[in-house]
Amino acid sequence: MKILFLGDIVGRPGRDIVGEILPGYRKKNAIDFVIANGENAAGGSGVTPKVAEQLFKSGIDVMTSGDHIWKRREIYDYINRTDKLIRPANYPRGVPGQGSTLVEAKGIKVAVINIIGRVFMEAVECPFVRVKEEIERLSAETPVIIVDIHAEATSEKVAMGWFLDGLVSAMIGTHTHIQTADEKVLPKGTAYITDCGMTGPYDSVIGRKKEQVIERFVTQLPTRFEMATDDAQMHGVMVEIDENTGKALGIKRVQEKIQ
Repeated sequence: MKILFLGDIVGRPGRDIVGEILPGYRKKNAIDFVIANGENAAGGSGVTPKVAEQLFKSGIDVMTSGDHIWKRREIYDYINRTDKLIRPANYPRGVPGQGSTLVEAKGIKVAVINIIGRVFMEAVECPFVRVKEEIERLSAETPVIIVDIHAEATSEKVAMGWFLDGLVSAMIGTHTHIQTADEKVLPKGTAYITDCGMTGPYDSVIGRKKEQVIERFVTQLPTRFEMATDDAQMHGVMVEIDENTGKALGIKRVQEKIQ
């Protein structure tokens, strides 16, 4: 089974390149299932129901999120009504939405779990405890389990990878918008990468106009960050999984742009 995981979709440039590239890329590579982190898909911060539906029509099966999921108030009701957009499972109990989902693709059940880190992030429930709880529940339904850890610190992501090795099919890092070069299959069969990158404008500083970000760093004065628009690219990883055992057979980085 081939699963494509796309890194954080950022603004209109990210949405546009997904719409332009993903349908053909999915068909050409015989991809069975597509997951994407979509928490920055609307204007570079948050996601709206309209934007979510647009991305699903482009060929994304499930969207994960992170610390910006609550930026758009209109998503509160929507996330309660869909099982295709999830929020971190270790947010406080009772907030809108769900932290995992189970979706069928070509007769195979695929579980997707979303968690958020705590290092340099907001104080939330322990991601290690919560993800273990979700895995124990979902593993009764399917051996194919994908985890998105939306986290800042590489150490926390690496630790989570070793913690989950052999328990899930893949653990994919998101949030930093910079693709790392450490993709591998861990010893017990879990595919891993610290961060799968960004789907959006690369002539930028992680999606924002570089001049404005530089000004903020240099002056330390409040500066408005606007969306960049140029050099849109689709980054992520392709994971091949044995659907009978849930073990990863391979993982490779994806970097695509309009030719």
